[in-house]
Amino acid sequence: MKLVYKYILNQFLSTTISLFFVLFMIVSMVFFIQLARITSNIEITFLELLKLYSFMLPRILIFTLPIAFFISLTLSFFRLSKENESIVLFALGLSPKYLAIFFIKIASLLSFFMLLTSLIFIPIAFELQDNFVDYKKTKIKFNYKSGEFGQNFLDWMIFIDKEEDGIYKNIIMYHPKKNQNDKEQLLIANQGNLEQDKDVYSFRLKNGKMYNFENNESIFLGEFSDLVVNTKVSNSSLETKKFYEYWNDIFINEKRAKEFVIYVCIAIFPLASVLFALSFGIVTYRYEKGHVYFAMLFVICSYFGLLSSFYKNPVFSVFVIFSSFFIISIFCFKKMILSRY
Repeated sequence: MKLVYKYILNQFLSTTISLFFVLFMIVSMVFFIQLARITSNIEITFLELLKLYSFMLPRILIFTLPIAFFISLTLSFFRLSKENESIVLFALGLSPKYLAIFFIKIASLLSFFMLLTSLIFIPIAFELQDNFVDYKKTKIKFNYKSGEFGQNFLDWMIFIDKEEDGIYKNIIMYHPKKNQNDKEQLLIANQGNLEQDKDVYSFRLKNGKMYNFENNESIFLGEFSDLVVNTKVSNSSLETKKFYEYWNDIFINEKRAKEFVIYVCIAIFPLASVLFALSFGIVTYRYEKGHVYFAMLFVICSYFGLLSSFYKNPVFSVFVIFSSFFIISIFCFKKMILSRY
C-alpha cells in the first residue's frame, strides 16, 4: 500500500510543481507592476529591485500555493480517473476514506505553513518594504531640469523656469489633493534651492506667494520672504514593528480587518478544499468528464467571494467561512465518493 500512496503522491507533486510555477510567474508579473509604481519616485539599483521583490514573496506564495494545491489535486485524480487507474486502486482495496485522511494531513501541514506566512512573514515584509522605500526617499538625488513639466518633489509637482549655479529661478509648486485630509496648494516663488539636514531634504523658497484651493475657489494666503517645504521622512518611521503589532487594530481598522480575513482564509484554503478536490477529481470518466472544471471554478469563486465580502468581525468571519466550506466538503465527499466506492 505504501507504493500506491507513493505513486499517487508523485502524480500529485508533478502536477503541483508545474501549475505552481505558472501561477507564480503570473502573480509575480502583477507584483512587478506594483513595484514599478512604488519605485517611480526613487532611484534604486537592480539588486535593490530584487530586494524589494523578495519582500513581496510571502504575498506571492499566499496567492499561488493554496490555489495550486486545490487545482493540482483535483486534476491529478481526474487524470487517474480518465485512465481508469483510480477504479483499479479502489478495486485493489484502497479506501477513499484513508486516501482522504492522507491528503488532509498534507493539506493541514500546508495550511499551517501558510498561516505562519500570512500572520508573521507578510506583516514583517510589509514593514521592511515600507521602511526601505522611506529610507530610499531620504537618499533621493534631485536633478531638476529647467523648462520641463512632470517633475516632482515627493508629493509636490514642480516647474522651474531656469537654474543658475544651483539656484532655481521662477518656481511653481503644486500639491494635488489625493485624499480628503489633503490640501490643494499652489506656491509661486522667485527663487529657491534644495537643502539637506541629515536624512531629510527640504526645498527653501524665497520671495513668493501661497494659495489654497477649497470648494473650487482659490484662497490667497499671503506672501512670504522665506519658506521651507520639508519632506515627511524621519528616522522614527524606519523602526520595524513586531508582527503581532501589525494585527492589533483588526477590530477597529477596516483595512486591516479585511487583510486579516483575506490572508488567513487563503492560508487555510487547502484544508477547506481538500475534500472538494477528491470529490470532483474521482469520477467515472465516461459519464462525468465535463463538470470538473466548472466545479473547481465554482469553489474558488465562492470561497474568494465570501472572504472579500465578510470582514466586519474578522475572527468570526474566518471561522464561519472555513467551517461552512469544510462541512459542505465532508457532505459532498460522503455523497459523491464514499457512497459509491
